[in-house]
Amino acid sequence: MSSNDTLQRLAQIIESRKPARGGDPDKSYVARLLHRGPDAFLKKIGEEATETVMAAKDIDHGGATSELKGKLVGEVADLWFHSLIALVHYGLTPADVMAELERREGTSGIEEKALRKAQHRDLQGSAEKP
Repeated sequence: MSSNDTLQRLAQIIESRKPARGGDPDKSYVARLLHRGPDAFLKKIGEEATETVMAAKDIDHGGATSELKGKLVGEVADLWFHSLIALVHYGLTPADVMAELERREGTSGIEEKALRKAQHRDLQGSAEKP
């Protein structure tokens, strides 16, 4: 069983918890977040990202103990989970993210960042023209 299968199964469960599909906000954490709307799950993504950074910094300062590594893994799992909720909400899947990662494979991160900056500048320039 691949990691991608696990992410896809989890995305399907999240999809089934959408209030429009009968997810009950009183019985399901995911349904509650989706019912509250993007601000609720986007806030959780921010919180989990911060907790991930803090867990990594704990390893930097406290040593790579199995307890601290486990905490980092747990925080990344929380971050991925809440990111999956956002993907599902916006009609995307883990396969969409995997395709993007595969597209980037073998591309220099520095070149990729420079290309995105250039594309952003081009979009801004065309938006400013009458």
